[in-house]
Amino acid sequence: MENNLIMLNEEQRACLEKFVRNGVHNAHLITRARVILSLDRSNKTDHLRITQISQRIGISRQAIYDIRDDFLAAPNVEELLNRKKCETPPVEAKITGEVEAHIIALACSEPPEGCARWTLSLLAEKSVELDFIDSISYKSVERV
Repeated sequence: MENNLIMLNEEQRACLEKFVRNGVHNAHLITRARVILSLDRSNKTDHLRITQISQRIGISRQAIYDIRDDFLAAPNVEELLNRKKCETPPVEAKITGEVEAHIIALACSEPPEGCARWTLSLLAEKSVELDFIDSISYKSVERV
């Protein structure tokens, strides 16, 4: 259990307190800083329990455990408060500019025989038929 204790030095504590008080920051990151400050046991004879911190800050106990573990794994306080952005989206976009261009060109063309105009469903079906994309819903065509 002792390896899960947070013992902040003066520099770390000052950095976290400044982060919470000053500037404009993401509320999620401010909450993370407040949790770490609440979990700090350095120079304290009395400390808050996880349940008390949870009630005071308004987040779940599991979130507090996760923040604590993130802090203990982070090389420094700045790393904890400035989480790096993903370089690529988790799932690559299925509808590329090329697919959009094909759908738009198709929508501007003559509708199929027996139809007065293109519908979203017809555009979706024809896009798959012409192999612009492997599958697409009429809602995605609508967004295009």
